Amino acid sequence: MNSLHESVVMHQRPAEISADRWSRAHTRVWGLSIEETHDRYWASKGVQVVRPGGAAVIGRGPMLYLLLRRGELVLFKFAPVVKRLNWIRSRAMRLRIVDLDADSYVERVIADDDGGFIAIRRDYSVETHGSTRAAVTGEAKLARQWRDADNAREGWRAIVARAGADRTSVHRCVGRIFDAEDDESLEECLTSLMQRWKNPTLGLDGVYEFMPGVLLHESAEVESGAVLLPPVWIGAGSRIGGQAVVVGPTLTPDEPDAQPTQREVSWERIQYPGWRPTPRLRGRWFRMSKRVFDIGFSLAVLAATAPIYPIAIALIFLEDGWPPFFAHRRQTRRGRTFPCYKFRTMSRGADSMKEELEASNVCDGPQFYIEVDPRVSKVGKWLRRFQIDELPQFWNVLRGHMSVVGPRPSPDSENQYCPAWREARLSIRPGVTGLWQVRRTREPATDFQEWIRYDLEYVQHESWRLDLWIILKTIGKVIKS
Repeated sequence: MNSLHESVVMHQRPAEISADRWSRAHTRVWGLSIEETHDRYWASKGVQVVRPGGAAVIGRGPMLYLLLRRGELVLFKFAPVVKRLNWIRSRAMRLRIVDLDADSYVERVIADDDGGFIAIRRDYSVETHGSTRAAVTGEAKLARQWRDADNAREGWRAIVARAGADRTSVHRCVGRIFDAEDDESLEECLTSLMQRWKNPTLGLDGVYEFMPGVLLHESAEVESGAVLLPPVWIGAGSRIGGQAVVVGPTLTPDEPDAQPTQREVSWERIQYPGWRPTPRLRGRWFRMSKRVFDIGFSLAVLAATAPIYPIAIALIFLEDGWPPFFAHRRQTRRGRTFPCYKFRTMSRGADSMKEELEASNVCDGPQFYIEVDPRVSKVGKWLRRFQIDELPQFWNVLRGHMSVVGPRPSPDSENQYCPAWREARLSIRPGVTGLWQVRRTREPATDFQEWIRYDLEYVQHESWRLDLWIILKTIGKVIKS
């Protein structure tokens, strides 16, 4: 019986980048260094990269913050991390990123005793290149703790101290890790970015898609006849001849004398979660007639409910003192803020108790809702049950801050969670009632999705018929309560 023996040949799939002399200090693409390109990639996902001692944390705009060590770049699948962060309701999550080299393989040439060829077997090996620690959070104040720390270890300790050990978690994920001080590592990073980043044109000035998978700066030139096989990035001032055959992943860096510039990240242009609705624009007469209706309806409600006010004020004062009203800053059309008035239903100092009750929050987004909220006073429960607490909002309608029907009025902090949704809902006045209020189910982990869905549905289908239907449904809910 012939014995088999093996000869081993190692292969590593190369990363091809057309730069004769690669240097992190001089190589730029579309006006950005490789580290800046990495950070722009994360920004395109609504994520700001924050490093100790680095750039300032942007409080309005980013959905999440990726907290990295100095000089490190990382790439990994972000969706599972976000899903886990939301599922376990962590204020911050520490990541253990493991870099596994799954692209290398071993070819085994199998022969018999006489050296005759039998077969070639390819065995893919998974080797660990390294690992690092990072963190992710949705809170700007925790990201600032990281940024202001001397190093990553101190930054995480400061986050845990502020957020609480029970509100932080740990997660392991597989990804790629790159060293910003190593030219070869930066080259690998840029190659990986080219393969992952499908649409850099969204957040970069002067960059357009020449053909699927081929991205050019507007100052670059590609002659007729050139063959470009994506992914290919062509930098500013570069010229591709008509006889050239460029096989991706390939990068042609910016020419030294081109010197393009990029503006700061425009978080307004970041499409997250990726769908931008087109609001159904209404004419002048519809807006005027709706405003006339709002004034008339609010005057009628305020007059009819006037006897309730002294009773509600007296009950609130007797149980919990002054003031009887509560004004929270909300946003109306074009992002203008206004004081949204309500009867006060919570005890004084309720805001200071919010962090202690976060674990009981049943909402899946920026809202805060507890079915049995200990902060609500006895009078407040009664006011909420019959929705009397919202009667002062008709004063906001009278002043033009709100409409009778529209999206739920929300503060800037909540609107930042979804730029596309925010721009649509702020195109019209918020309402005392709306489609979300009459259709929401309060099912666990669905409240925020329903809020977005019904707000966008209303903005796109706003009409007198829909408004009257919502008003009738709202009256029915109040009567049944």
